[in-house]
Amino acid sequence: MMAAALLGSTVAGAQIQIPDEARVQKVAPGLHVIMGVGGNVALVTGPDGVLLVDDDMPPLAPKIAAAIATVTEQPVSFVFNTHWHFDHAGGNRYFAERGAIIVAQDNVHKRLSEKQFSRLTGTETPPAPAVAQPVISFADSLSFHLNGLTIRAEHVAQPAHTDGDAVVFFDDLNVVHMGDTFFNGRYPVIDLSAGGTAEGMLAAVDAVLPRLDAATVVIPGHGPVTDRAGLQAFRDMLGTVNQRITGLLREGKTADEVIALRPTVDYDEQWAWSFMPPERWTRLMYDSAVASAAEEN
Repeated sequence: MMAAALLGSTVAGAQIQIPDEARVQKVAPGLHVIMGVGGNVALVTGPDGVLLVDDDMPPLAPKIAAAIATVTEQPVSFVFNTHWHFDHAGGNRYFAERGAIIVAQDNVHKRLSEKQFSRLTGTETPPAPAVAQPVISFADSLSFHLNGLTIRAEHVAQPAHTDGDAVVFFDDLNVVHMGDTFFNGRYPVIDLSAGGTAEGMLAAVDAVLPRLDAATVVIPGHGPVTDRAGLQAFRDMLGTVNQRITGLLREGKTADEVIALRPTVDYDEQWAWSFMPPERWTRLMYDSAVASAAEEN
């Protein structure tokens, strides 16, 4: 189920397990979440047209389309990418070739149109085909007025998971899609090569939390749909781990020394997962702290 692992593992030769079908969960009138293998897809339906927020990875596109067909017979009019990673934007070509307009933040367009390299996985990603690149992009915010809803996408204030992250607010429905600024129940992937840092992830979550109430439905980039309390639990974990590791860095500890101290041990049982075991997570957080310290100096 957790395809953020494929943020490089497929290129490294891992096999993707394609489910027979993508799961569909209704979260509000006219709004569903589709869960396949990659990032969670939001599906907006109604008389004006169909909007997807993210579209999973290339092999899942037909499964996502089949899941959409269980909700509506209308074609997809728009696809909005919360960021550039292939487990969120990998279906762009499939849906664009069937008439969808791809929309994303300016940095997403830039990264999809250029070769990318991941320090985390040591892999290169070629530019996306022209048809899979956004044809509409924006700097700070953009609104869709569709099916009686105002759907507002906001670029986060500083690089978080990547430098192109957008959070999508469905204020009329009291729902928010966090993209990969929120991994529910597991350590997040932070793409340092694309400008991401733990500090930025925390800032993104801190900007959203005051806008939510106890009834808000929160769609994470990965993991089950949750609420404000679920997002707060993620923030608490990330903030605590970041504080611990930043402190050890300031004491002059090396990455290997920090890993040996096991600063995440009280979180590992709940949050560690196959792609992000404790040692890898600690090293990633250490590298993030180093990057943030360099920016300050």
